[in-house]
Formats: sequence, structure tokens, C-alpha cells
Amino acid sequence: MEHPRTLQEAIIFFADKDNAFNYFVSRRWPNGVICPNCGRTDVVFLANQKKWQCKSTHPKRQFTAKVGTIFEDSPLGLDKWLMVVWMIINCKNGISSYEVHRHIGVTQKTAWFMVHRIRLAMTTGTFEKLSGTVEADETYIGGDAKNMHKDKRERFKMKGGRRDHKTGVLGMLERKGRVRAKVVNAARGIDLIPVVRNTVEEGSELFTDSLQAYDLLNTDYIHEAVNHSVEYVRGHIHTNGIENFWSLLKRTIKGTYVSVDAYHLQKYVEEQVFRYNERKGTDAQRFSKITGQMAGKRLTYADLTGKTPSAYKLSKAH
Repeated sequence: MEHPRTLQEAIIFFADKDNAFNYFVSRRWPNGVICPNCGRTDVVFLANQKKWQCKSTHPKRQFTAKVGTIFEDSPLGLDKWLMVVWMIINCKNGISSYEVHRHIGVTQKTAWFMVHRIRLAMTTGTFEKLSGTVEADETYIGGDAKNMHKDKRERFKMKGGRRDHKTGVLGMLERKGRVRAKVVNAARGIDLIPVVRNTVEEGSELFTDSLQAYDLLNTDYIHEAVNHSVEYVRGHIHTNGIENFWSLLKRTIKGTYVSVDAYHLQKYVEEQVFRYNERKGTDAQRFSKITGQMAGKRLTYADLTGKTPSAYKLSKAH
């Protein structure tokens, strides 16, 4: 069989561990295997162990295909890993760790760790800025007051339209192009302006809502605002594109993940950003892209759960 194009073909293809191994090796090292420690290309393959050995003498001269990738130190085979990768990048509304746990026969805790490692691979981290016509808007992620118990509403001191209990996300969409989104502290100029300037090329057309903080961008961009209390569209000036992205993100969080800790929210945002930016590709093309960008990214369980000094408490999100 050629490389899989559908979920059914992927299940059959990657059930063969040799297929899974050979596919990942070809995506990680398209120009030949390289030692991840010293960069030598004339490494020796140890077929019985499915490892390579570098000809230079140094620590960790023997290495597997998983070393230096999101799969490193995982006891699970690539047959299971690649199956989960296929599902999470091609399910429009995401897939929860409970579904992964049931589908591949691992614990929910293991599945939760797996999907977070895959989300790390979905993060692009490009320095290329958005340009042309760009829409910017902010939204808030968190539970609705009407669905909370009275005691919880009082604890958050929730009155009227206050959003103190929610987490802000700023999104920027290049018309007919890419989207970027970042978790922010609040909808204030000090939080929003640096993100916009770091993401959008100076001199671009920038369309926002009437939030006063955006007025600080008038000198850097061709800035136009839409007052949503009066209108939603004025000619070609609107923020409907980025608001469409918000609907996809919130459908994913509310419908699939349900409860997301603020500490992990950026990872869930990056997941939806990847799917949106790759929306014009096929399932196979998205899968090929993600498997080609798994090297150089590592996430330990201590980092994920906040056991390292720089992190926060364990998330209860799944």
C-alpha cells in the first residue's frame, strides 16, 4: 500500500510496525539518518534493535528514531503514536484523551500526556509576520455564569457582563491566509499592542472592533474599527473572519474538551490554529506535515503538569 490517505487506510498501514517505523524515519530524516548528538551522517543501522550507532565516540552514540522528538522516552510503539496523530490533526473539533484512551487501550493519564505532546508538535513558532489585510479581535474562554452554581458565582464575584473568571485570547487573521492567536492577560493596550506589533507587519491594513486600546496602533497601521453596537460590516471593513475562527475554537473547547485550565489554554489554541492554517490540505497532507516537524521538540511530564519551578499547578483539563 502507498502512504495512507484516509483513516481506514491509516489504521491498516500503521498496524504494521515496520510500516510505522519506516514512514516516520523517512519523514524525520528525508535526506538520510543523522546522529542527533554530533550530526554525523555515516551512522550504522543495528537492524535487530532498530537503532543506529554513530561512528564517533561520545555519550548516547546509539539512538532510536524517537530520540530528540515528542516521542522520546515513550514505551508506546510508533504504530499507536501515529494513529493518534492522525486522529487529532484531522478531527475538526479535536479528540479528547478519554477517546484516545478507549480507542488504543492506554490509560487516560497516558492518553492525556500523548495528546499534549502532539499539540507541541502542532506549534509552528514562525517569525514570519502577517501582512496585507489583517483582522484582529479578542475573545474570552471560560465557564458561563448561567451554568455555575450560585456559590461559585459569588466566589468569582460575577456580576453582569464581567469576565474576571475567563481567560483572554487575542487573534489575528490574514484575509485568505493564516491565523495567529495568543493567550493574553486582559484586553488592555499593555497586553494587546505588543502582540499585534510582533505578529502583523507594519503598514498593513488592520481591522478591529471599537475597543479603545486598538487606537494606539493608528500610527503603525492603516487602522479601521467597526463599532459592533452600531454595525458589523462597513464595506470591506469587518472582523467576521477572525470571529469565524473563534466559533471553531469554542466549539472544540465546549464540545470536546469541556474543561481547560488557563495554564494549558495556549496549547489548545495552537491545536486549532494548526488545523485552520492547514484547512486547504488533505488529511494525508496535514499528517505528512506534522510528522515532519516533530524533531527538536520535547515535553516531559514534569513540565506538562507544573512540577518544574517555572510551571503552574496540575491541570484538570483533558
